[in-house]
Amino acid sequence: MGGVPWSSTHAELHRLLRGAPSSPGPRSLLPAQAAVLVAVSGGQDSVCLLKLLVDLRPKWGWRLRAVHCDHRWRDDSAANADFVEGLCDRWRVPCDTVVAAAHCPTEAAARQWRYQVFEAVALQSGCTQVATGHTASDRAETLLYNLLRGSGLDGLQALAWQRPLSPDSPIAVVRPLLGLTRQQTGDFCRQFALPLWEDSTNQDTRYARNRIRLELLPYLREHFNPGVDATLANTAELLTAEVELLEAMAGDLYGVVVAGGDGGDRGEGWQILRSPLSLAPLALQRRVLRRVLRQIMVAQVRFEHVEKLVALLSAPQGSQSDPFPGQWVAVVEGDWLVLRPQNDVSVNPSS
Repeated sequence: MGGVPWSSTHAELHRLLRGAPSSPGPRSLLPAQAAVLVAVSGGQDSVCLLKLLVDLRPKWGWRLRAVHCDHRWRDDSAANADFVEGLCDRWRVPCDTVVAAAHCPTEAAARQWRYQVFEAVALQSGCTQVATGHTASDRAETLLYNLLRGSGLDGLQALAWQRPLSPDSPIAVVRPLLGLTRQQTGDFCRQFALPLWEDSTNQDTRYARNRIRLELLPYLREHFNPGVDATLANTAELLTAEVELLEAMAGDLYGVVVAGGDGGDRGEGWQILRSPLSLAPLALQRRVLRRVLRQIMVAQVRFEHVEKLVALLSAPQGSQSDPFPGQWVAVVEGDWLVLRPQNDVSVNPSS
């Protein structure tokens, strides 16, 4: 590598990006010559990622740029930003620091703001990928977090290797370190004596994800499986492939059994053809019905909402549901299950 430091971690990431047969990562994760925006907090995972990409840059020809988001949550946040900018300057990577105009009240709001920043900076700088330092340990934490919240398969396979930043965005968020645990990124940083910024909020157990990382996962490692991080991350990887298959099959079935949304010949609403949907596996029935509900409900679609429609697939003529959030009602009309606004239906909820 012409004097560039090299380690087994460098080799592993290089092999991953080349699309080695044993690698789960897609060949297009970080293509050669790509313009890549790297999200850098200053912690061990993001510093590990930035160092790896800087060292591999001569082989891949990437144009690297860094972005740091200052949430203004801590008194030392400005010093944290200075630290990141200094590190990037040392490694000859241009860095943009963006400071939140208002306090982000929740983890979810902060994440939404960060991703908006990533997209804006990427578009302004001509970057096509945003690389984040998420690891297998983050994937394990997300799986546990979503499992405890009652998520289905879609939630359990969260943190994919890559996805669009937003539904219609031309920018992809990529996670090259999903094959490494947090222990491995820490070992890498120690091996190369990399400077790190310790974020005190990572130790605050008022945040659910911190409790999972600091309390639940150590308990699982000690009492159940020392390699639980990798085990759960592998489970998420398996679920990702299965969700992709189910979504493709559900999309094909949706095109056959669902009509409406623009009136159609059965009046205003959505129409679902019951007989072919009833013959499909239950998993596909639920996915098709969930797709419909997502388009009419003003609240998050829950398990019980989908099950109401599943029950109506085999219900007698005239059966109907109680109102869904958003005041829509489902009514059985022959071989059709019709969803209409409640004020267009004479309410007679089925039991």
